[in-house]
Order: sequence, then C-alpha cells, then structure tokens
Amino acid sequence: MKVLVRNLALAGVAAGAMLHPVAAQAVAAQAVAAPVSLSTLVAYVRNGDIYVSKGSAEKRLTTGGAHARPRWSPDGKSIAYLKRGLLWVMRADGGSQRKLSTRAAAGPSWSPDGRSIAFASLSCSGGPGVYRIAATGGKAEVLFPRDCRGEDLPPEPLPVTARTGSLSERLSTDDAVAWSPDGAKVAFRGGDCESVYDACLSVGTVATGGEQTIAAYGGGSLQNKGFAVVPSWRADGAKLAWTAYEKGETKAADRPVHLVEYDTKTRAKRTVGGALDRELAYIDAKRAVATGQYGKGSWVMIVGLATGVRTPFHEGSQPSVQPVR
Repeated sequence: MKVLVRNLALAGVAAGAMLHPVAAQAVAAQAVAAPVSLSTLVAYVRNGDIYVSKGSAEKRLTTGGAHARPRWSPDGKSIAYLKRGLLWVMRADGGSQRKLSTRAAAGPSWSPDGRSIAFASLSCSGGPGVYRIAATGGKAEVLFPRDCRGEDLPPEPLPVTARTGSLSERLSTDDAVAWSPDGAKVAFRGGDCESVYDACLSVGTVATGGEQTIAAYGGGSLQNKGFAVVPSWRADGAKLAWTAYEKGETKAADRPVHLVEYDTKTRAKRTVGGALDRELAYIDAKRAVATGQYGKGSWVMIVGLATGVRTPFHEGSQPSVQPVR
C-alpha cells in the first residue's frame, strides 16, 4: 500500500538525482591482502552468527544461526541485533542475550543517548514504518509515518528470517534504519515518497515527523529503477552513506550494487568503494568497513574513502563499528 503524500521535501532528490561517476581508482582498486589491526572492534555476521574482531583474532558471540544486523550501542558496551527476525540485545562480550520485542523487526539503530532503539516494522498504513523502543524493553511506539503516531499498533507481522534471490533482490527490501548522531533524525527506506516513487530513501525528523526524500527511483519524472537501503551516518553527521542499485533507461546507465556517500549540507552524492560493495559503516572520516566480494564469498573489507583501496578484514557481512569514546 502506498503512503499518502505529506509535505515531501524533494530538494535533495533534485540536487542529487544523478550520482557522480564511479572514481576510476575505486573501480580499479583491488583488495589488498595484508595484516590489519584496528583500534576498535567490528561486529559482523558469518553463517548466521555474530563475531567481533579488531585484528587477526576474532570472537564468536552467538550460536545457532539466524542472527543479523548487529549494531553497537553508543557507549560500546552492548549490541542490538536481529534473531529470527526479532529484536534482541546483548552485552559486547555476548552475555545477557535478551529479546526486546515480539514485533517483527528490521535492522536496528540506537539513539545517541543509548536509551532507545529504532527499528523498522509494518506500519498502520500497510507499508514499512519506523518504531522506537526503550533499550530495556517495553512497548514500541511509532516514529514514522507521522500519521500513525497515536494510532493502535497494527497486528504483529510474521518475522522474516531469510531473504532469497539475487544479491540485488535480497537487498531491495532491507529495512535497516539509522539514527543520526545528534538524535534529531532517522534515515530509512520508503516513507511518504512511496506515493510518488517506486522506491526511495527518506530522512525523517523525530520531533515533527516530517520527511525529506534523499534518493528516489521510478515514478514521477524518473525513468530509472532501483533502490537505496541500509543507511549509515558518519559520527559527525556530515555524511550519510547507503547501498544503492540502479537500472537506467539504457544498459549503459545501469549501476550494479554500489555504495553512495551523501553530503548532508551540500546534498552532493558520490560513489565510494568498489563494485558490489555494500552495507557501509564508518570507522572515521577516512575509512569505513563494508561488505564486499573477495575470493568466492562475502568479506568485511576496510575501504579507503578517498583512495578506494580495499583491504580484506574477515569473512562475513553486515559490519558495525564499535564507537570510540
């Protein structure tokens, strides 16, 4: 079901409707196999379980599979994650695993004060919505769509534990959300813009419920197809990155799965990383981790944001970087 239009702020779409071309050095950059040591832990998923590492050694935090989208708390002491399509939290060492909600959830994100966790689930409009729940558990409340605030929560949908199809098909409906570092906004797939476009990415203002469309595909005056998913903010809030895919009017305009970085002030967009890189999480202003293709599988790669150099870290996907306090 499409969501009704409510004061779309489309300037971001107009300003960035065309992505900057992929930098030649990013496309040509090969993965550099070398020992890597980071100053902070990275959480990631391999074969359905969550691991953490900051170098060659790694620690497995979960067993049994069906785990996804680990996200560090702001103080680095806890991890929110999905288990069989539901929202859970555990300590950074894997202890005290507890379920927060029985409502089907998609990729969580902590509020900057660590008191709440945002996640996506079915909204009262019938489309994807964004909820907030206390980090200690309790009743979830609606953040977006704004018109669902104060309404009865819809029936709890069945959890989705596995996605099938090609890489682009699996990513296209990923509803992971990202809370901005200042706590004022949440980036999420869909929103009011779905009444105009076939697919879109929105940034919503928590206080007012207003939304800004920052990426859109198909519908309106756009003749392309594609998606923008799995948003991630840089710690200073100056940049927002996401995973994108675009099928243009001609084959030459097609863009396989890639990473987009968006300047939140100028609204300029550029492609970072290499072909098929996805699920970026910032380490700092110069580096990020992302899921990339290496050998015959998916690996967490360390990506130089200016150089495009990609270094294999560990086999796995869906990385999240522990905040440095």
